[in-house]
Amino acid sequence: MHPGDKITFSILKKEIASVMNQTYPGIDPDISQWKGQDIVNFQEDLLRKVNGRLSEKWFYTHMKSPAPALPRIDTLDMLSRYAGYESWQEFKYKNNRNHTSSGKTSKAAKELLKISIIFITVTAVIFILIKLINTQNYRISFFDNMTGEPLVNDKIRVRLLLENESPVQYTADKNGKIVIRTNKGLLNMVVTAPYYLPDTLTRSLKKLIRNEKIGLDADSYALMISYFSDSDVNAWEKRREQLTRILHDDALIYRLSCINGDAGMELYNKQEFIDKLTMPSSSLRKIDILETRYLDDQIILIRFKVKEQNHE
Repeated sequence: MHPGDKITFSILKKEIASVMNQTYPGIDPDISQWKGQDIVNFQEDLLRKVNGRLSEKWFYTHMKSPAPALPRIDTLDMLSRYAGYESWQEFKYKNNRNHTSSGKTSKAAKELLKISIIFITVTAVIFILIKLINTQNYRISFFDNMTGEPLVNDKIRVRLLLENESPVQYTADKNGKIVIRTNKGLLNMVVTAPYYLPDTLTRSLKKLIRNEKIGLDADSYALMISYFSDSDVNAWEKRREQLTRILHDDALIYRLSCINGDAGMELYNKQEFIDKLTMPSSSLRKIDILETRYLDDQIILIRFKVKEQNHE
């Protein structure tokens, strides 16, 4: 392995993060900071764009930390194609050429850069101090728009959208509440929760009112699918018709699992999922739907797992 190959591989990681940002705006540009949902999103994007598959264990070994050796050449070729190149060799050639052709920075330019950095640092410190002085804690709770009942669910997620900054993720506590510490007067956020439709909201905050309540609409289709999996299969033809109607023809359906400590994923198409869900002997019983996405009023993506108490 050429000594410069590791440097080139680190450049490839940055380009991969840039490609992911096109599909998932706001994702951390440092690939070593990805975890959980970021990794799952990358696996899906890789599968869609270059029909590539990488395990979460491989990702942690090669992408989140410097590995003692480069990945196999076929894997490097696949990642290079994802970044928009024909192969690893083409990526190396183009990036090494760009590296060697860059000119030297003059001494005056370096001094100017130092002054600029100092100025920016001082300005940033002053800005941060002002923000800290004006920052307040706001407690947000959620309720069902139909029933008015509070949502007590620690799987509620809030993605706070910040101007000129990366989004910030929050997770509800066991009481379904989220505390956001901010000095902003206006918050833009995306709220997601199992069995509820995701919603993008704008909230105007008042300094003297620290408690906010947000209503969410139930995801009727997700509830229907969960109900089907949790009950005896009667009138299966009617259920198949209902599932056929609510699922998009191009739906991607992911079953997430954990085997011997390693995360796994199984992919079904629309027909496979309908068959498994309506067969009396199916292993898809008591499923827990983690996420749904819609296209033209039909489900285009489902992520689910089989509940722990249900042993296959």
